[in-house]
Amino acid sequence: MLENNKTIEINGEDALEVLAEIEFILISLHKMGSYYCDKPVNDYQKATTDFIDNEKVTQRLAKVRKIISTKFDSTLGEDDMDDIERHMEGIQFWKP
Repeated sequence: MLENNKTIEINGEDALEVLAEIEFILISLHKMGSYYCDKPVNDYQKATTDFIDNEKVTQRLAKVRKIISTKFDSTLGEDDMDDIERHMEGIQFWKP
């Protein structure tokens, strides 16, 4: 990891924006789980899918990722990757 990336700074406004997005998604999903705990699974699955789509959860998460990732020095290493790419390299993504 680059020395510049060992400590990153985020201003308060950006940090609050990130926290608000995470809070909205996390608490909403928690409330949905609690509400649907004794209801048919299909209802919960539809509500969750509708929430993700209607509330643009993927776009919100992309915004959070952008706010945080822009704080990193993106200088490429000997492996032609920056620190973020290198750290994310091993993630196993969902596959159909």
